[in-house]
Amino acid sequence: MTDRATTMVPTVSGGGPSPRAAVLRAEMRLYRRDLSNIISVAFPPLLLVVLGLVPAFREVSKDLDGLRIIDLYVPVVVLISLITAALQVFPPILTSYRELGILRRMSMTPVRPSTLLSTQMWLNGVMALISAALCLVVGRLAYDVALPSQVGGYVLALLLAAAASLAMGALVAALAKTAKHATGIGTAVYFPALFCTGLWIPVLAMPEALANIVEFTPFGAAALALGQAATGAWPDWSHLVVLIVWAVVTSAAAIRWFRWE
Repeated sequence: MTDRATTMVPTVSGGGPSPRAAVLRAEMRLYRRDLSNIISVAFPPLLLVVLGLVPAFREVSKDLDGLRIIDLYVPVVVLISLITAALQVFPPILTSYRELGILRRMSMTPVRPSTLLSTQMWLNGVMALISAALCLVVGRLAYDVALPSQVGGYVLALLLAAAASLAMGALVAALAKTAKHATGIGTAVYFPALFCTGLWIPVLAMPEALANIVEFTPFGAAALALGQAATGAWPDWSHLVVLIVWAVVTSAAAIRWFRWE
């Protein structure tokens, strides 16, 4: 924590880099130093490798319209990349900055706390998308899972899911008083989020009443949207609207309750 505290308040001279560039460089350096962050990026692709080792998951099923279970799991693991970054990595970092007084100290420098917030969201979002891309590559190379047929729809659904995930992470950081609280709240939300992605039961295989509820969660809607785009169809607009609403409402709540000190 001391290393992070002393590194995170960069001094910006008149002829040096901009405050935003200085914060980004410092945050990237700190991100690389934390092994848990690297593990969070590698975890979803490794999970996909493990799931693919189950022989039954690689067999074509008539109940799945000729698809294999591993085909259905790729969008799920892609979402896990976003959820892990947004709920497990992002909130404790931001909360620790407030807890250690870093945000208060930044208010006396050219760097604004909002710059740190946007930089953290950007950095965690990029790393999550890299992890998601690795999942697609692993699925294709290791298990011959077809790449998304509807690329535009897939990218749109993925970006909206990332926005909703990061907004939820910001809300967790806003509500948590300490980094430990942020970890606890993030974990409490993490496992229901995993369920909504279809990790244990694919959304399409859920009982109708349960599936109808899950469809209105950001991760259930994202799982269905990504699954549709993967097979070549444009994602249902109802799923995209659900993601937009969650991103907007959660962002507004995070802004409303977030405190710099």
